[in-house]
Amino acid sequence: MENRTDDGWVTTRFVVLGFGTAGYACADSLIQAGAEHLVVLDDRDTEALREKAQILETLGATITLGPGSTAELPKDVDVVVTSPGVPPHAPLLAQAAERDVPIWSEIELAWRLRDPANAAPWLCITGTNGKTTTVQMLTAILQAAGHRAVAAGNVGLPLLEVVMDPEPYDVIAVELSSYQLHFTHSMSAHSAAVLNIAPDHVDWHGSLEAYAQDKGRIYENCQVACVYNVADPATEHLVEEADVIEGCRAIGFTLGTPGLSMLGLVDDLLVDRAFVEQRATSALELASLSDITPPAPHNVANALAAAALARAFGVPATAIRDGLRGFRPDKHRIAHVAEVAGVNYVDDSKATNPHAAQASLLAYEHVVWIAGGQAKGATFDELVIAARQRLRAVVLLGQDKDVIAEALQRHAPDVPRIVVESTDTGAMEIVVGEAAKLAQVGDTVLLAPGCASWDMFANYGARGDAFAEAVRSLSN
Repeated sequence: MENRTDDGWVTTRFVVLGFGTAGYACADSLIQAGAEHLVVLDDRDTEALREKAQILETLGATITLGPGSTAELPKDVDVVVTSPGVPPHAPLLAQAAERDVPIWSEIELAWRLRDPANAAPWLCITGTNGKTTTVQMLTAILQAAGHRAVAAGNVGLPLLEVVMDPEPYDVIAVELSSYQLHFTHSMSAHSAAVLNIAPDHVDWHGSLEAYAQDKGRIYENCQVACVYNVADPATEHLVEEADVIEGCRAIGFTLGTPGLSMLGLVDDLLVDRAFVEQRATSALELASLSDITPPAPHNVANALAAAALARAFGVPATAIRDGLRGFRPDKHRIAHVAEVAGVNYVDDSKATNPHAAQASLLAYEHVVWIAGGQAKGATFDELVIAARQRLRAVVLLGQDKDVIAEALQRHAPDVPRIVVESTDTGAMEIVVGEAAKLAQVGDTVLLAPGCASWDMFANYGARGDAFAEAVRSLSN
């Protein structure tokens, strides 16, 4: 079954595990491809799922919902397509592995469903932090170059929807999570980047090493360029270990002066020493720091990675500049909320792990740091050591606030800290009020929690909105 014109789609017996957004998209796409033997399983049973089930059942699928539905793999099955949230040790997936039944991610399915006559190249991005911003930067650059391009995968449009679109794209910027990559086997990206590797989702993968290996799958069968982070040797190691198409190049990005086959900075300019003929002796100017909003170091690194992938695809320097100049990050990503009494308030609620929070903290000289939530087993010692000279004070909230407080006590005991015990809807207003008391003129009050939000908020967006609302109340 190399593509969707193959008769194998009709005769193959598929099981789709999970009936959320991804599972529904997988099942719907398989039906469009002609699959006549399709079973969908999910332990949940809600009115919304039953409504979706009715739609697919009229098209010939068999949907089984409710507790125990995913406990046992059906006898007659050729391929299992799994949703990204289902861990590899789930009983049904373990049974499939024991029986040597192929397990595909939604990404694997999307790759196989591409129209071979109009298959757009994939420029793929993963990493612990920065994926979404980098994919969106890349999309803006590609569109500035005149390409019909779209962001897809873990952000933007569902990748299955994109590859099934009757009007083909010129190129697709694909964000991939470690979950999605784990069961992706045959993808061959035009070019790919791993932005960074830091502890995250270890409970799902089983170990940091396994997590990194799944990130590294993005480089397998890569065709033109494997882009890595010079400041993160783990990403270069993943390139070295990858089995790529002959002629594929390793391309680094750095916040320092670039070496050969790298993109980097010279003074306030982003430059290319990888995709120019005279790269041994010269570099091509792509953009300036003033073209990047905001020009925080980790955001500049994102821009360099996006530029490297765009250059690998043949995008001219002018489009790099124009794309970056017109790009603005999504809400809750180092977003300036307001200046009140000479203090800047910045919402980086998307910083849901210590690595992301550390990058935010290092972007500002004097910070009153708002942190806390669900730490997901992470530790904060490295972050505190790196950022302690910048910390004016810290305000803590949420389920695992003590984990951060203990790291502060070990490594920055002189930094003032306030612990807010309240967990109700008004907690953020108390937090912002305490931060305002601690801040001095010229300081930044930074919401970069380093933790997930689910202990107190519906998601990181709701947390960021609560922060912004509290800041507005403060200014009033």
